[in-house]
Amino acid sequence: MIHTVLVVEDETNNRFLLKTYLSSDGYKVQLAKNGEEALKMVAENPPSAIILDVLLPNMNGFEVCRKLKSSEVTSFIPVIMVTALHGNEERIKGIEVGADDFIQKPINRVELLTRIKSLLRIKRLHEALELKVNELEKAKTKLRKLAVTDGLTSLYNYRAFRQQLRQEISRSRRFNLPVSLLIMDFDHFKVYNDLFGHPNGDKVLKLFAKRVYQNIRDVDCLARYGGEEFVLILPGTDKKAAKTVAEKIRRLVEQTSFPHEEKLPDKRVTVSVGVASFPQDTDDEETLIKLTDKALYRAKKSGRNRVITI
Repeated sequence: MIHTVLVVEDETNNRFLLKTYLSSDGYKVQLAKNGEEALKMVAENPPSAIILDVLLPNMNGFEVCRKLKSSEVTSFIPVIMVTALHGNEERIKGIEVGADDFIQKPINRVELLTRIKSLLRIKRLHEALELKVNELEKAKTKLRKLAVTDGLTSLYNYRAFRQQLRQEISRSRRFNLPVSLLIMDFDHFKVYNDLFGHPNGDKVLKLFAKRVYQNIRDVDCLARYGGEEFVLILPGTDKKAAKTVAEKIRRLVEQTSFPHEEKLPDKRVTVSVGVASFPQDTDDEETLIKLTDKALYRAKKSGRNRVITI
């Protein structure tokens, strides 16, 4: 990789001397006579490093460095400040504005090239570290998502469902709003798996999850409860409205074409749904789940492919 170094120097002889030094070591060199020109060039084509003279017309090197280091886009570019003075005052000012290194006039070629190489090596290490940090953040985000996601359907899993239900009940208490819960279970799903195998059964679950997810609100929470059971949390929804939603889902499943369903005894895949609401039926999270499950049990016992409210 060929690195580009921007030389910011108002004196012509010094400017071209620096260009000669850098070019001889394989660097591509950009030249700027003043701070304004340098900032414009950096904005258009950021260099790998900058050699910046302290004494410049109009805008001195300290101000140029301050502007470079205050921008997220250019703050990572190494800046070597060039000074003719031997005291510490200019070094202190340079440190305050973010300079990465200093070199004194007259400039020694070997010293200059050594400092440039050192800063570019540090920059590469920093960029590699940033890349690793970004990769780790992405991995953490993925792990957090996996921790609350069902692997088959990509819906929330049981753990996430319990967290969401707890949050929705808490919000319901705070704002005096209802929240309803649906538990949905496929009818005779064991028969389906026995006849057509678990891979086809998994296809049914995935298709069901997709179809239902496409027909609920953004605020609703659809999750896989376990096996062939799914749950749906309906915030701000009373029992009457929740029963309407449940009936809509039951009909949606009944009307969906699932693999091999024509070979089933009833010629179709169906679900039974239990419904209960907070605070109409209970003011307790655990009891809400138990009541909804009880309603589902009644739906199964009374013939399946139906919605029962507690």
